Amino acid sequence: MSRASDAATGQGSPPAERARTGTAVRVLVVDDDPLTAAAHVAMVNRVDGFHAGEPVHSAGAALAALRATRGAERPRLVLLDLTLPDATGLDVARALRGAGDDVAIIAVTAVRDAAAVRQAIALGVGHYLIKPFGFAALRERLLAYRDYAERSLPEARTDQSSVDAAFAALHRPARTAPPKGLSGDTLDAAARALRRAGAEPRSAAALAAELGVSRVTARRYLEHLVDTGAAVRRSRHGAPGRPLLEYAAVDTADIDAHADALRTDADTDTDADADASTTAHTHAGDTAASTDAPTR
Repeated sequence: MSRASDAATGQGSPPAERARTGTAVRVLVVDDDPLTAAAHVAMVNRVDGFHAGEPVHSAGAALAALRATRGAERPRLVLLDLTLPDATGLDVARALRGAGDDVAIIAVTAVRDAAAVRQAIALGVGHYLIKPFGFAALRERLLAYRDYAERSLPEARTDQSSVDAAFAALHRPARTAPPKGLSGDTLDAAARALRRAGAEPRSAAALAAELGVSRVTARRYLEHLVDTGAAVRRSRHGAPGRPLLEYAAVDTADIDAHADALRTDADTDTDADADASTTAHTHAGDTAASTDAPTR
């Protein structure tokens, strides 16, 4: 496959030897928000076969980082935010393609505009992830890229079945989707609230007060963040009555510690969590409030 053809797909031609030897695919994370950038770096580094170093926070820094590295040290994949202080992520992609750079790009952005999506596709962006997203969603796209890289067409001439296999590996259907009835804006607000809280866990009641929704509604969003790997759930003991369920973001550098704690809690508190959840859902006030629509 030619360099120009690879640029059209946005995925480049990583050497097959890279996948066979287990050498990590280097990833450049570009995001204007330092906390979000650090979260994405931590997520990438949880996936076997991928490595993200220090992130950058502007279009200029992204282009400079790519121009400054060569060979095995050069990133083969860019996680690119579209909202940057000095230009858009689409401008970065346009500059790269104009220079004949076939580095792979995954857009990670809160931009939901259909025109932006169409431009991203035209510029060879391989995937488009709308924030907030969990670890599982990002991992799936990274593995799809790796599958594509392993299927890179080695010969100048190929056949239709090989071409179909390469495209199928890159664009395999996503296996996860938010449950019906969840608002994207409210989900984004819930994720931001957990990130702002940092290491301090939040209860459904506290999040409900902050977002202006019922406690049951807040718990639905928190549980979805847990299901997608963006948050962890814990039980806090010590207060009278049943254990209190609390949630913390899994988007900082201590992701592994959070995950270990979650596994420990799951082993010791399964019954208590189930009782607490059942009690919350049968509470008369929450039952009435559960029909409330989320507010923005």
